[in-house]
Amino acid sequence: MRYSNDSVTRADRVRQVGVVICAALALVGAFVGSGAAGGTPIAEAAGGALSADSTMVAPAGPAFSIWSVIYVGLIAYAVYQALPGRAADPLLRPLGIPVIASLLLNAAWILSVQFDALWLSVPLIVLLLISLLWILGVLRRRRPGVEPSRSPAQALLVDGVFGLYLGWVTIATVANIAAALTAAGFAGGGLSPEAWGIALLVVAGLLGVGLLLWSRGRMAALLSLGWGVAWIGVSRTTGSLVAPPVATTAFVVAGALLVVAIGAAVLTGLRFARSRRRAA
Repeated sequence: MRYSNDSVTRADRVRQVGVVICAALALVGAFVGSGAAGGTPIAEAAGGALSADSTMVAPAGPAFSIWSVIYVGLIAYAVYQALPGRAADPLLRPLGIPVIASLLLNAAWILSVQFDALWLSVPLIVLLLISLLWILGVLRRRRPGVEPSRSPAQALLVDGVFGLYLGWVTIATVANIAAALTAAGFAGGGLSPEAWGIALLVVAGLLGVGLLLWSRGRMAALLSLGWGVAWIGVSRTTGSLVAPPVATTAFVVAGALLVVAIGAAVLTGLRFARSRRRAA
């Protein structure tokens, strides 16, 4: 659905341009963080505090390939929301501030790690997580029958992209906090590193289920969080920090998240089919 230009405000145009600029900044930050633009790869920055062998909940390197999918989605969203027919879209208007915040915080987090400011990366990634929860909160408040239904493009570029973004940042926040505590000399407070790893993975799994319930069945966050947890399991079976109990827990949690996601998809499909039959 296109919306009349008569209802477009100056704030709409500012929002559209702002999202495009901030998406470009986030993409530049991604290149710097990959080491492709002269920066230090994230795994090697901050003295290797975020490497795959830094803590019990550090994912293996291939896990970070999900960023490619997320960044492509963010650029696609930036282009989509900048189209003339989307300026007055009531589904996109309230997303302007939290989306811009998430993009800027993403770039700021990469910059903090590049300058070895691991202590600063923690509040930045927590704020990034909050901005993504804000986006999810906006999406779940849509009023059926009052606001227009999402098109397939909106479902993919809004719910899908920002859901993946949220799920990955959730597990990344856990890993980032663990890395910062380890670098600061935290010795576990009487618990072994393996015990902490298992506990954090269980918490991550519960957070994933909580996000699914709170988001009213949106599965993208659950899938990307499960992806990160699975690669934590891989990381604990290889490299210099092998921990079979942690690896087993990670694989069990990742499998459970996948089963929950499939179950949610089936239930959503059944509800949709029933609603179509009633409408007919």
